Amino acid sequence: MTPTRDPSATTRVIHAACPHDCPDTCAIRVTVEGERLIRLQGEPDHPTTHGALCTKVSRYAERNSHPERVLQPLRRVGPKGSGQFEPVGWDEALDDIAARLKAIAARDPQAILPYSYAGTMGFVQGEAMAGRFFHRLGASQLNRTICAEAGATGLALTYGATVGMHLEHFAESRLILIWGSNSIASNLHFWTYAQAAKRAGAKLIAIDPRRTETAEKCHQHIALRPGTDSALALGLMHELVVNDWLDHDYLTQHVEGWPELRERALRWPPERAAEVCGISADEVRGLARDYGTTAPAAIRLNYGMQRVAGGGNAARLIALLPCLVGAWRHRAGGLLLSASGWNKPFRNRALERPDLLAGRQPRSINMSTIGDDLLREASPAFGPRIEALIVYNSNPVAVAPESAKVVAGFRREDLFTVVLEHFLTDTADHADYVLPATTQLEHWDVHASYGHTYLLINEPALPPAGQARSNAEIFRQLAARMGFDEPCFQDDDLSLARQAFEVDFDELRRVGWLKLPVPEAPFAEGRFFTASGKARACAPCLPLPDHVPNHESAERDPALAQRYPLAMISPPSRNFLNSTFVNVKSLRDIEGEPLLEICDADAQARGLVDGQPVRVFNDRGEYHCVARVSPRARPGVVNGLGVWWRKLGRNGTNVNQLTHQRLTDLGEAPCFYDCLVEVAPL
Repeated sequence: MTPTRDPSATTRVIHAACPHDCPDTCAIRVTVEGERLIRLQGEPDHPTTHGALCTKVSRYAERNSHPERVLQPLRRVGPKGSGQFEPVGWDEALDDIAARLKAIAARDPQAILPYSYAGTMGFVQGEAMAGRFFHRLGASQLNRTICAEAGATGLALTYGATVGMHLEHFAESRLILIWGSNSIASNLHFWTYAQAAKRAGAKLIAIDPRRTETAEKCHQHIALRPGTDSALALGLMHELVVNDWLDHDYLTQHVEGWPELRERALRWPPERAAEVCGISADEVRGLARDYGTTAPAAIRLNYGMQRVAGGGNAARLIALLPCLVGAWRHRAGGLLLSASGWNKPFRNRALERPDLLAGRQPRSINMSTIGDDLLREASPAFGPRIEALIVYNSNPVAVAPESAKVVAGFRREDLFTVVLEHFLTDTADHADYVLPATTQLEHWDVHASYGHTYLLINEPALPPAGQARSNAEIFRQLAARMGFDEPCFQDDDLSLARQAFEVDFDELRRVGWLKLPVPEAPFAEGRFFTASGKARACAPCLPLPDHVPNHESAERDPALAQRYPLAMISPPSRNFLNSTFVNVKSLRDIEGEPLLEICDADAQARGLVDGQPVRVFNDRGEYHCVARVSPRARPGVVNGLGVWWRKLGRNGTNVNQLTHQRLTDLGEAPCFYDCLVEVAPL
């Protein structure tokens, strides 16, 4: 419904940016009349947004004015997890929080842990003032691995940085491999360019265990088993070698360790790769032929494929494929997993001030093992027990793996927990204090992207709702109560925004975005960001990449695979973004309820029919949902769509009740898609 207009109010158009964990990082045009939101739309002049927003963010106004939004500080009055709170004033809340933190820090500041991720991708409301606060405090550091670290590490080991193609150039590609990505749901603006290429005659091939909405619209779908992407890459390399579909000059000049990689590839004929991947040898041969004989060929790799035991090795092998065929010679050839490494103007140290540690070296705790770590006792190896947890920009009770342990940790009565939030999420329900945070429409921020090469600004369009304060303001006021008197704690949010990038900030404000100076065809002549300037297959102290089987697989644990014969992946529901937007009614109405996609043969073998309530279980617990008998699931694999809030589920759990805390080969990241289960009627 269009808001009632006030003819006496001033109408303003404001530059904003989507804050969510998505490669598109859209530019947004916000129209306000006085203090009323009139319209929120994609910025039509921004080169990659081109006026379009996804279904989720187009409903941001509904989220912003949600009736359940937290608008005043809350203090717990019931058991942890009950969500029972009473209102409290800001001064009383901050005074008590600071006093509690001071007492713990006097014993050992490492007993205090921040927990945050990408609830906003903004640099100001992310780790700017928060980083300063925790560095000055000497708190434990958080190793932020939960989404992308295996793939990012693999990419950086290969190219020397997390860099790739320009998004716009996919429109000129003649072949696009969409690898581990449901682009229609999670990378909409890339899909626009892929569609343009398709209309111009390009072939699109989806490589994904699930027959996604994207896979349905590609010319071909290769439905490999989860965790076998590295085997497929090696099988492709075998065919490129034996058929001489290689750019020998590029390999000689710009690839380090090619002779060793060639020998490894020759051990992976199509039959071997196909057996591991659960596809046909002809699919391997055909894909290799397309890739080896079509130019320019581009790969849009996404992070789904690296959430398994061998995710880092898989990313390394796939990143080497464009080097074998010389795809990098073309601006429409190569690969894009992350463009974040192009963000050279980012002044991270100036923003987060690690110098405030003053020589201290606090321990680092992996956010992906928070379930185990909250339950650990103090020890010489681990250090002090975690006594206080400050959560912002994250919902770990819903999103962290093996959530039964996460819940047990958050329910510790001796754990002091503060959550900065918009809503009473599963995590906020376990807090001692919930502090109301501003939304993207109510604060300053600046953004880069991991999916394109533009910087963006976000200006506040509306005043903070209720008593909400920005993350940066909350940490600024906590710092004052802790007695942190360094001048950097006086920087307001606009000052922080100005410090984030070495760019013309006034121009960024005027236009709304700035393009980063990235070459059109960045690696046409090599010049990778490695020490040698070459892409690395192997190097001193860097072994060759190889196929690494899943932790939970017949290859590693036949007995476990016999008890739990179905592999489960947990891709995001189309209308949610991780656990964000789950409480937006219009989007939840579209999703309906938690679903498990299962193929017809696997359903029949278990006596299941479409729409039937089921229990999905393994040794870690069980999750209740509804079976959707669907061709989206391949045989032997079920798709537990996530990430629902636990308290909105049938038995107060979600898919992460079943995932484990074992980590990837590179980057110490979680293995969400490396999970064996069984399914039975409820």
